[in-house]
Amino acid sequence: MSIIVGFVPTPAGEAALTAGIAEAKLRNEDLVIVNSAREGALVDKSVAPDNVLAQAASRAAEAGVTARVIQPPYLHDLADEFLDVAREADASLIVIGLRHRTQVGKFILGSHAQRILMQADRPVLAVKADGAGF
Repeated sequence: MSIIVGFVPTPAGEAALTAGIAEAKLRNEDLVIVNSAREGALVDKSVAPDNVLAQAASRAAEAGVTARVIQPPYLHDLADEFLDVAREADASLIVIGLRHRTQVGKFILGSHAQRILMQADRPVLAVKADGAGF
């Protein structure tokens, strides 16, 4: 079993990574750091550069946690693809970061975090960055 953490290069993503490392250490499990981009997208702000992903894996290693980074592309829905990865990895826990969004933003764009929380068939730990208000 492993801990799956959804990572994007944002304060919420950093908070999720920190929580994921702590949970993996506590549970003595491996960590899978997931960073995805829509297949065919030329630019995607959620894609972390290679050096940032290497630093994330190094942070886990420094904490004594075995980690691997995966970047599966998604075609249709990020939440569905992320939940598929969690099932394939037999994740004991999913860790995601939350950020503040307006009601209009949620309505127009939907909320991947909300869908993961509602549709996951395993526990989900949702964290927010320090100082993030709701």
